[in-house]
Amino acid sequence: MEDNAVLGKIDGSLIKKGAFCSHIKTYEMCKRCVMDTTDPEIFFDEHGICNHCKKFDEEILPNWNAKNEDNKNEFDLILKKIRKIGRNKSYDCIIGVSGGVDSSFLVIKTVEWGLRPLLFHVDGGWNSELAVSNIEQLCKRLNIDLYTHVIDWDEMRDLQLAYLKSNLANQDVPQDHAFFAGLYHFAYKKGIKTIFTGSNYATESTLPQAWGYNAMDSKQLKYIGKKYGSKRLVNFPIINFFRLYIFYPRIFRLKTFKPLNYIQYNKDEAKEILIRDYGWSDYGGKHSESIWTKFFQNYYLPHKFGYDKRKAHLSSMILSENISREDAILELGKPLYENNEVLQDMTFISKKLGISVDEFSNLIKQPLSHYSSFPNNEKLLLFLMNTVASLKKIIGLN
Repeated sequence: MEDNAVLGKIDGSLIKKGAFCSHIKTYEMCKRCVMDTTDPEIFFDEHGICNHCKKFDEEILPNWNAKNEDNKNEFDLILKKIRKIGRNKSYDCIIGVSGGVDSSFLVIKTVEWGLRPLLFHVDGGWNSELAVSNIEQLCKRLNIDLYTHVIDWDEMRDLQLAYLKSNLANQDVPQDHAFFAGLYHFAYKKGIKTIFTGSNYATESTLPQAWGYNAMDSKQLKYIGKKYGSKRLVNFPIINFFRLYIFYPRIFRLKTFKPLNYIQYNKDEAKEILIRDYGWSDYGGKHSESIWTKFFQNYYLPHKFGYDKRKAHLSSMILSENISREDAILELGKPLYENNEVLQDMTFISKKLGISVDEFSNLIKQPLSHYSSFPNNEKLLLFLMNTVASLKKIIGLN
């Protein structure tokens, strides 16, 4: 079977305009960041600057609290309110931790801000030993509590195989959905009104929508599980549309914050602090705390769809002035996998999923699918967002 990976290189050769485009266009890379035509929806202005950069300048930067002098006191007011809400409770907030840099550093800062966090971790069966060790070290040194939700492996395995058979780009949905569904449900169970996440503009402001789809779409998740799986999801944490978008935020008043956007966050500096002061060990790559996510981002996406997520990550760092474009291009020149690592990881994953390496390879070689080919909640979500926006406009909140 012909390889579906994008063929483009920085030398200007021809590439496919994404997996679902019927024509070929000339390769182009943004002259400001490193996003390129491997994003099938990218477009450039007359100066060669892409739409991701324009969105950053017009939508993200004006609302980035750490970069906005007018909002310096906003976070202090938020922290004060969180302390008030959490008064007489065991915890002020809950933080979902993976063992990665962002969430780990957030835990440190939360304690420095005088809050009492409860850490929540989901073990979906793919954690590296380093991830577990990093989380344990953090809890021990900061003397904070951790709750770990262990996912039913038989159900996770079946859903993971179902997604592989679906041939969708976002193969991290089972992990991501379980993580956030479990986090929201547990926060509600404990009566905790505030969730902190490690998401941040400094490293994640750029992410092409064409490279994946909303992991929180329970309608699509359940459909794929039923169509391609063999097990009924009984214990797997699922959050439906009503709870995610209406009950938890509007009725229970659960608030989600991204505190790293309120400080001058530099990932390399954060990593140095974690290693020096908290016994944290480096994984050597973004999201490599999960063996599956490492393989998914470093092999599955580039090999099958032609999507190299390093481009989005590095572009975010360029726009936040944490790396130069020249250094980002040098970083992209490095291999995603070293030597025999691919075969080692494929062997490990295949064995854990209960299939052979050949079966695994054949699944990866199957024709691509697009999320719109399966039932989903996209139109319902758009309707809800438009309705809320209209109501805000009517009552004068805009």
